[in-house]
Amino acid sequence: MNGSGVVVGVDIGGTFTDVAIAAADGTLHLGKLPTTPEDPRVGVVQGVRQVLADAGLGADSVTRVVHGTTLATNVVLERRGGPVALVTTEGFGDLMRLGRQARVEEDRYDVLYTPPPPPVDATLTFEVAERLGARGEVLVPLADDAVRELTRRLTDADPVGIAVCFLHSYANPAHEHRVAAACRAALPDAFVAASCDVWPEMREYERAMTTVVCALVGPVMAGYLGGLERRLAEIGIHCGVEVMESSGGVMSAAAAARRPVCTVESGGAAGVITAGMIGDQIGAPDVISFDMGGTTAKTGIVRDGQPRLAHSFQVGGKGSFGATRAGTGVPVKTPVVDLAEVGAGGGSRAWIDAGGALRVGPGSAGAVPGPACYGRGGTEPTVTDANLLLGYLDPTGLAGGVTLSSERAARAIASVVADPLGLDVADAASAIHEIANATMAAAIRLVTVQRGIDPRDFTLVGFGGAGPVHVARLASTFGIRSVVVPWGAGVASAIGLVGSDPTVELVQTRLVEVADADPVDVEAVFAQLEARGRAELGVDEEQPLIVRRAADLRCRGQAHELTVAIAPGRFAPDGLEMLTTRFRDEYERAYGIRSTAGVELVNARVRLIRPVAKPPRRAERPPTGAAAPQPARHRAVRFPGEDRYVDAPIYDWGTLAAGARLGGPALVAGPDTTVVVPPAARVELDEQRNVLLHPPNASDSPVGTGTSPARTG
Repeated sequence: MNGSGVVVGVDIGGTFTDVAIAAADGTLHLGKLPTTPEDPRVGVVQGVRQVLADAGLGADSVTRVVHGTTLATNVVLERRGGPVALVTTEGFGDLMRLGRQARVEEDRYDVLYTPPPPPVDATLTFEVAERLGARGEVLVPLADDAVRELTRRLTDADPVGIAVCFLHSYANPAHEHRVAAACRAALPDAFVAASCDVWPEMREYERAMTTVVCALVGPVMAGYLGGLERRLAEIGIHCGVEVMESSGGVMSAAAAARRPVCTVESGGAAGVITAGMIGDQIGAPDVISFDMGGTTAKTGIVRDGQPRLAHSFQVGGKGSFGATRAGTGVPVKTPVVDLAEVGAGGGSRAWIDAGGALRVGPGSAGAVPGPACYGRGGTEPTVTDANLLLGYLDPTGLAGGVTLSSERAARAIASVVADPLGLDVADAASAIHEIANATMAAAIRLVTVQRGIDPRDFTLVGFGGAGPVHVARLASTFGIRSVVVPWGAGVASAIGLVGSDPTVELVQTRLVEVADADPVDVEAVFAQLEARGRAELGVDEEQPLIVRRAADLRCRGQAHELTVAIAPGRFAPDGLEMLTTRFRDEYERAYGIRSTAGVELVNARVRLIRPVAKPPRRAERPPTGAAAPQPARHRAVRFPGEDRYVDAPIYDWGTLAAGARLGGPALVAGPDTTVVVPPAARVELDEQRNVLLHPPNASDSPVGTGTSPARTG
């Protein structure tokens, strides 16, 4: 890191906690251990201490700790935060319960469908007599008596968090700031979030829900990060913790505690950023990120070296389907790396539904009790159990000290899947593996084919502890000809954290007809956002930053907008005319027609990035093997699409030299994952020890579906 000290990246998953440490010379040291669900901080500290010791590095040499966590997501899913109150404009107390209706998956056909309850109880919703107009003008003043009555009622209710969201506060924050200050004075131990500070963007329901999520997650996040920094200090690490945010940058622990809603997709974002870094390293600007861990599989797109970002998404519900498809979860308005996530990880459980169909996921065995083969009390079969019986995994164990039992895996699959369906255990294991592939293929299809993107034009980057086992099969499904499995694939998200840049993204609604707008006023909005962003990053005007401006625009009379990038620098006098032209071009690309209607400016957006030095991806030990490698051992393996086992060679990834070539069928066994190389596939190692894989018989169809779920009559 050019002498900048030791940088630690830690990614917590549902099954494993991954650690990557970059020494000052750029050498990477990696570690993986089971997540400690009762207190994830225990696993973090254990992992960091262990990898530092193995690398011979002192804790006092650590200058950055960057953390990816699913804490915010889990709090929303499990509703395990304390009671949260919502303070809103009089007459809008039912906003949370009305919401927006969206049915997906099997819910479309459920005549008795009941939407999930909102995260705020009706008894904790408080209305205040005040009203602002859409331009911020005061229609009903906020009286002192109303504020005193509100704080009295809130004191009696004693919530852990308070969300304040008044109508049109994005145009005038005065009322919200008054009420938020009064709440903090009356309830000093409560976490108070005002929507004008969290995300000042129009659309009341989404803005209110985003603020509620912030109030729900805030107390838990603040306690977690504060405790983590104390525990790291106990082992000699005294730098502050930085947290990966949903949009792919990192923020300080203090900022994450203030706006924890920005970390809801922390773990998923880290994977997509990692895929982009790998693509840059191998000269592939367009990549599909495929991250399969123990609990879920996530996929996203990086185009021209930049991840695709969305400005709203849903957390929880039936699944995460990206920005262009409705879900059943909680809507959140905050920048997020646009990805699809499905419940198909190594720990995903296999089961038979009421119709006799074999299903995989979304339920997971997690770290405890884990898959049946772990021998930790799990009795239900999982994808890991199937992969073990198919020969993809080494029975002597996984990274993190986990040993595997083929006997336990076989018993679990026999009792739950094979015997009920009248299948051989090996056939049942193969079916579980293929159904998991079909589920993950649906996620890739969602972010590519269903958005008009041909996946054959992209490189598929597969990582995560389980991803390299499945990535070749998925590539063949879509006709993808180029696959990369990076060195350290099992902890790749943690490696990506090491090189992530501190970032701030801010938005401000400013609804105005573009033809009537004053360029000076528009420039002032962007300048104010940039000044706020610099303050959050703790840098002055002299320090160079990457500044990206964008505007949300829409046709007059339409309800939804498109985001258009704006050239950096001050807003020129002819900037509005250029912005209108760019919007019409984008509108034509999106909808196939060129609109001549008037154009409205809806939101101004600014993203500020403070670049940090990126560690070269140099492995702990240089490769020692020859270009014509010899297998370390052989094992009986049943490859996808085959009906029998073959005696497959197994190559030790750690001994393969740059330029080494081999062909399938084979396995490449690394310290934290295994790359499955199907028959007729070709593999080459590059100078960074990444596995470059070319799948066999790549289909020309970009809309392949993989294998359908097995079914019995």
